[in-house]
Amino acid sequence: EAVSANAARAELFERYGAAIYRYLLSAVRDGNVAEDLAQEFSLRLVEGRFKNVDPEKGRFRSYVKTVLFHLVQEHRRKMYQKRETPLTEGAAELNETEENKKFTQYWRDELLARTWTALANVNQVYHDVLRLVSKNPDLDSTNIADELSNQLGKPMSAATTRQTLHRARSRFAALLRDEIAASLRVADAEAIDSELADLELLHFYR
Repeated sequence: EAVSANAARAELFERYGAAIYRYLLSAVRDGNVAEDLAQEFSLRLVEGRFKNVDPEKGRFRSYVKTVLFHLVQEHRRKMYQKRETPLTEGAAELNETEENKKFTQYWRDELLARTWTALANVNQVYHDVLRLVSKNPDLDSTNIADELSNQLGKPMSAATTRQTLHRARSRFAALLRDEIAASLRVADAEAIDSELADLELLHFYR
């Protein structure tokens, strides 16, 4: 059972390691340090040194952001202690609320990036039309059809484009739910909806 739990945690780290690294890089502003901290986090995770962490019993994201916060905090304290001129008390301290917000943004970006990639793998046209609309929200269906026709090298009517866009949005929303489910390691609809709300991603379903 312990081996299984460690494997599950390692799998989730592999899946969302990019978000973890980007957060660390923004926090320490040094690529080498960020890599070292990411490796330290991964090592502790795989070795099962966080015994109370079970991806089946709670959000992996919530656990990750807490551990990363403390890793960065510890690193900052060590760096400040090495300075010859002491800084004011509390200078090495991070604002946990602000750091949580930053990590959540990186996590959300990673989920969306993976969803866009999945959509392109499923249907490139869906990906292209949805990307086009997301970058140009004020375009009407006729203009969207013209732009898409130019991209695809074949004519697309406004009616066909509207239908394609509707299907693309539906598929993207479904793929995003799949990605959320993978991050939670659950298929419970209520838990997925709660995570979507926490990550401010529910607008994809309106």
